[in-house]
Amino acid sequence: MKLVVTAMVRDEIDIIRQWVDYHVAQGADAIIVTDNGSVDGTSKVLEGYAERGLVDLRHDPVQRKQQGTVVTAMAREAFTRYGADWVINADADEFLMPVDRSRRLHDVFSEIDPGLGSFTAPTVNLVGSVAASGAGLDRLVWRDGRTNEQLQLRGVLAQPTHNALHIGSADVNVAQGNHFVSIASQGSPPPELALEVLHLPWRSWEQLRNKVEISGRAYEANPTLQPSPNHHGMLDYRRYQEGSLYYYYALRMVTEGEAETGPFTLDRSLPEFFASHGLTGDYPADVGASVDETRRAAEVGGLLTTRDRDAEALRVEGEAIGAAAAARVSALEGHALGLERELIRIRDELARTKARRVVKLADSLGDRARRFRS
Repeated sequence: MKLVVTAMVRDEIDIIRQWVDYHVAQGADAIIVTDNGSVDGTSKVLEGYAERGLVDLRHDPVQRKQQGTVVTAMAREAFTRYGADWVINADADEFLMPVDRSRRLHDVFSEIDPGLGSFTAPTVNLVGSVAASGAGLDRLVWRDGRTNEQLQLRGVLAQPTHNALHIGSADVNVAQGNHFVSIASQGSPPPELALEVLHLPWRSWEQLRNKVEISGRAYEANPTLQPSPNHHGMLDYRRYQEGSLYYYYALRMVTEGEAETGPFTLDRSLPEFFASHGLTGDYPADVGASVDETRRAAEVGGLLTTRDRDAEALRVEGEAIGAAAAARVSALEGHALGLERELIRIRDELARTKARRVVKLADSLGDRARRFRS
């Protein structure tokens, strides 16, 4: 069984070493990575792995949110070039892991029936305290169990969508975001072979700010995509543009005390995996933020989300008023049209009545004329 991992990355210097080392240790037979014009040293790090034969590195500097096209090409080559039986299409902040932590990915996939075609693995966000920079593998150790409603109070729309995993194929299509593939699913692996994605979407302020900026600009460069204004990336991009993104970032993270009393579960699977495999090498260290600064920023974030909710409520109310007004106008227009039709009917009836009277008068005059002549 051959397991191939793909990823399209850009400016992931804080976590790219850990990501590659992780998938090598999990038994990936090949790792295909397309660098999307990184300027922070990510490309240089990947070139070092490529020289060691651990990464098949490609370059695509175009930045127009073409992830679906690029990942599809890599997924197909995973099969045509490397003979992949199973393909994992991941991002640099995603670590697919067996639910049975004692097992490796390669071993689990060796037992999964390829007849499944494709299946999805749930994605779990890992959160923790605010940091200025760093990947946060030892800091982001709390599984985020907040409901979508609770997340929305923190400026986040919803929990992440599941990721799709699929068998090797020369004609597979991978949708933008890696959540859907063209290969139909015939079920899911049994519980003992279950998988999940550990996701670190908000590793640090530096990482989030850069991610949001380059993502927003990429969407602007490709207007054909037209994401919804409420798309999570576009929401954060507007916050970045107005200078408020840091406060939303602080609000969505949690201190250890908050995590211990909230809907969070401690999960140190990633740092324990790295430690057990001796992967504690030259990784960038975290630079934390003060507790007071974090608290003040979160308080501002709370005020901003209140503003957002009030603005949304006004928008919804305005739409409802507009819809009611439009319905009233439509009803009045319909009534006016009915009156106009009734007026036309009356006019037509009067015209017909007048015509009948004229004919009757003419007939009467004709009769009189005939009697007079006789």
